[in-house]
Amino acid sequence: MKAIVCPKYGSPDVLQLQELAKPAPKDDEVLIKIHAASINSRDWRMMRAKPFFIRLMPGGFLRPKNKILGADLAGRVEAVGSTVKQFKPGDEVFGYLPSATGRGTFAEYVCAKENAITLKPSNLTFEQAAAVPVAAMTALQAIRANGNLQPGQKVLINGASGGVGTFSVQIAKAFGAEVTAVCSTRNLDLLRSLEADHVIDYKKEDFTQNGQQYDLILAVNGYHPISDYLRALKPEGTYVVAGGSLAQLFQAASNKKRNANTGGQKTTIASLVQSQEDLTFIKELLESGKIMPVVDGCYPLNKTSEAFWYYEKEHARGKVVITVEPNGQPAHPLKVGI
Repeated sequence: MKAIVCPKYGSPDVLQLQELAKPAPKDDEVLIKIHAASINSRDWRMMRAKPFFIRLMPGGFLRPKNKILGADLAGRVEAVGSTVKQFKPGDEVFGYLPSATGRGTFAEYVCAKENAITLKPSNLTFEQAAAVPVAAMTALQAIRANGNLQPGQKVLINGASGGVGTFSVQIAKAFGAEVTAVCSTRNLDLLRSLEADHVIDYKKEDFTQNGQQYDLILAVNGYHPISDYLRALKPEGTYVVAGGSLAQLFQAASNKKRNANTGGQKTTIASLVQSQEDLTFIKELLESGKIMPVVDGCYPLNKTSEAFWYYEKEHARGKVVITVEPNGQPAHPLKVGI
């Protein structure tokens, strides 16, 4: 099979298209022919080894141990192990592989445990479905499990135009919240199209200084000091960090420790937990039309390095998708869905 290999840490130019052995499923696994995958910040950080402590993890100090990047996938089941109950050859599926599996999805085939996938939403293409799992599940868990969002509450999404952000806006709306989305000037219309109740251009207005307060603030790409976020949070509100700089994460972790037993405002850090139940819930939201993926562009497998350069330099809106097709496909412009 063909796969994109990351033989060393560095820029997207280190990525190579190589011919590797096709994997075979174990008894409790399915073999999936991948039709599409998508880029997440996890992949970029593993490629760049940023922050540096990634080298201290099982991923490898001098070079990546897991040389095939990619977590999201959408494809068709080609074979199943002897103990697999949920799927059969021919099923169209989507899901994601945690980094602990040591397997990546920028390839023509991958093996996965059956609890890592579920049936693909019937109303989505493979490209659309590949844009969903990591971003949508991160958003769902940040809002529902970490943020405990209730109908009628006010939520602010800071960094609303990326993969996690666009899903966060839609999921919060699906839960009946009043949603304020913070983004740059060029993304205002995109967030309005996702039915955000209020849209703030961070280049023109500082939401932490306008006197508004929220039940939940989700910092997907946070850059304010934590004191600013807490000023914009209601006395019993929750501040959830789902991305951003190391400084943001350290501040959140420190504040979480301080207020763990004091009541009042809460601070928590969202960490994606693999859950087939959550993935199935996301599938139902997609099929009902309550949420849809935002796809910035599609690149063929042999143009994966170009896709990473775009992701890195252009601050992608929604997701950047890798199509795993023999002859590849041209990149598509920004669309809500495809």
